Amino acid sequence: MKVFIVRHGEVLHNRLKKYSTEDEDLTPLGITQAEELKNKIKNIHFDMVISSPLLRATHTEYILTNYDDKIITDERLRERSCGTLSGSDLEVTNREEYWNYYSDIEYGISENIKDFFQRIFEFLDELKTKNYQTVLIVAHSGVSKAFSAYFEGMKDGKFLNRGLKNCEIKEYELNEKG
Repeated sequence: MKVFIVRHGEVLHNRLKKYSTEDEDLTPLGITQAEELKNKIKNIHFDMVISSPLLRATHTEYILTNYDDKIITDERLRERSCGTLSGSDLEVTNREEYWNYYSDIEYGISENIKDFFQRIFEFLDELKTKNYQTVLIVAHSGVSKAFSAYFEGMKDGKFLNRGLKNCEIKEYELNEKG
């Protein structure tokens, strides 16, 4: 099965370079990014489209699927919770360590990276049992980092630069072996 993952379009906290637990909608630039991606993928037929339930992801999905009102969401595709870091500048943390799978450093009350990745891995393991040919997933940068770990391996455990940019798309092949 071909699995395409897309990161949502830009939201305000992306532009401001802040952590956020807010359920924000797309900025005008984010809408434009989604419309541009829609044109790039218009010839791909998706058997299934699944989104994070957060507004920025569902709005991106609406644009990509011609505002189809049958949005299917999965809670496991939510972004990694930054907890008490919400509203803080990204620089308040060592971003390399925040996205290092093997780091023991914890910041505030944020979701542990291992628990977060496990949540995404469980989603992908379940997806393997479905009979789809081509699936579109609309989610977040952190989710795309977990996809990278699942499909490309842990490597050195550093995921800061392994996530997608806003409205970037990546294709993976999901089979019995993962």
